[in-house]
Amino acid sequence: MPKGKTMRAQQYDQRDNKLHLNTIPIPSPRDHELLVKVSCASLCHSDVMLFEPNDQGLILGQNPVTIGHEASGVVVSTGSGDVASKFKEGDNVGFLCAVECCYDCKPCREVHNSWCETGKTQMQGFSQNGYFQEYVVVDARATMVLPDGMDVKTAAPLFCAGVTAYHGVEDCGLEKGQWMAVVGCGGLGHLGVQYAKAMGYKVIGLDIADAALEEAKKCGADHVFNSMTDKDWKKKVVEITEGGVDAAVNFTASKKSYDDCPAIIRPGSGLLMVVGIPRQPLELNALDIALGKYRVKGSNNGTCHNMKPAIEFSAKHNIKPHLTTYKLEDLPKMIELMNAHKATGRMGVVFD
Repeated sequence: MPKGKTMRAQQYDQRDNKLHLNTIPIPSPRDHELLVKVSCASLCHSDVMLFEPNDQGLILGQNPVTIGHEASGVVVSTGSGDVASKFKEGDNVGFLCAVECCYDCKPCREVHNSWCETGKTQMQGFSQNGYFQEYVVVDARATMVLPDGMDVKTAAPLFCAGVTAYHGVEDCGLEKGQWMAVVGCGGLGHLGVQYAKAMGYKVIGLDIADAALEEAKKCGADHVFNSMTDKDWKKKVVEITEGGVDAAVNFTASKKSYDDCPAIIRPGSGLLMVVGIPRQPLELNALDIALGKYRVKGSNNGTCHNMKPAIEFSAKHNIKPHLTTYKLEDLPKMIELMNAHKATGRMGVVFD
């Protein structure tokens, strides 16, 4: 239980576009909520987008706001409602960041909580306080107890990056032995490589950072290419795959990487899976799409209804995020490393 009534939190302030390590009150859970002591909160690229000009629909609410939407922790107390009462003090849990939605309408079940019919959805870490703080309240309906053997201090990246990468790979619908390009082998992509190999696909890793490519090889990639330094990478991918990859899953925030993808996708049957969100809107050749050169699809990257299969698959196949840990006051440094493409795997704040 908390020893006091306040806690430390890394909060983004729109007024100066900076982070501030503030002291704020510890929240209390409502009937449908759990109070969780955060064990680990990990950094996602969309957290960093708060500091960047973008037109991709990030909506802020309160100001300042605690950033972070990817975490795991231990239940401290529960609300009095039926759903919350299914959890108990001491449970190791992971959770997703969409709150105030109904979780039960067709969009919530089959599309994404962002499009809930109530129109009330908010995202922790953006429009409500997120997870780079010592305690947080989460909705019990978007929370699950970790599988046996899963470490609560390293599981955090699975509750955004893991669920996103798993469904980005699985939703391609490939058969074993087909070729998949994982575009961007960092925080999301290194997990994508692991999921793709566990599903029986042949994998080509693409990135502009050699360290990320080394990570991809450790995760099982069959081939890797630096798309910045190897001028012939597109030709090589087409030759290796005998016509192009069956799916290119783009985990990056690079518009150029999206522009490059059609050249390596197998004509007529190949798929471009959109996961990463660049600052600028994507530009697609309408003739290519109209004539069936390749298909474009997005992946439902994380709701309470598709969270559990991703986490259970991770536990079954021993898929783990490669996590570098820091202290809460080091979050600005973590952001600098991410922006400089000097981070491999995932970076997270581990709380005592």
